[in-house]
Amino acid sequence: MSGADADRGADVNRHLRAGVAVYNAGEYHAAHDAWEEPWLELDAGPEKDFLQGLIQFTAAVHHAVEGNPAGATGLAASAREYLDGLGAAFRGVALDPVREYLRDLEADPAVVERRPPVRLEIGGRTVSVADLDFEESVVAARILAEEHGFDPELIERAARYGRADLDAGRATSPFVSLVMDFAQGRNRALVYRRLSEHAARREHEEGDVEGLFG
Repeated sequence: MSGADADRGADVNRHLRAGVAVYNAGEYHAAHDAWEEPWLELDAGPEKDFLQGLIQFTAAVHHAVEGNPAGATGLAASAREYLDGLGAAFRGVALDPVREYLRDLEADPAVVERRPPVRLEIGGRTVSVADLDFEESVVAARILAEEHGFDPELIERAARYGRADLDAGRATSPFVSLVMDFAQGRNRALVYRRLSEHAARREHEEGDVEGLFG
């Protein structure tokens, strides 16, 4: 495997886990954004079908929950077509429960009123946002920021500062912990404000340094 292929595989896995965790948190509409980014970069094939199936699956669930049975039924059928033939699992994601729920959803979208949507498992585990590492949390935080009316660019800036802190060997970084807190939904408005304050402070500090050598 080339270095480029390995990097792409790692990126797909990062977005996959972030989307699964966001979906499992009940953020059905937001989850598809995590999967759509790598899907757009893939060539036709099983991996692209897999992500397309997940995108349409969570869209079907979203429509069913929002009371749009026609949208849910059509998307459930389409999602099942994409996921059929991919085996019991793909990239570690258990697909048999997903296909079973899609069949139920296609037959009767009101199934969401009787039992909650199936949760997604990777490697036999139901992945939550709390299970994500920093880079996976960045993906989750960015799509959740956009979903809930926050500026995703602040998340990206905070992620860059967090990476810089880690690369510099710092034991802790407020950017790392706050981005992960934001992804996990711990008082997002307060966390966002603190991220904004820390980012403004870092920008000011960097401006002072540039002024010394400018």
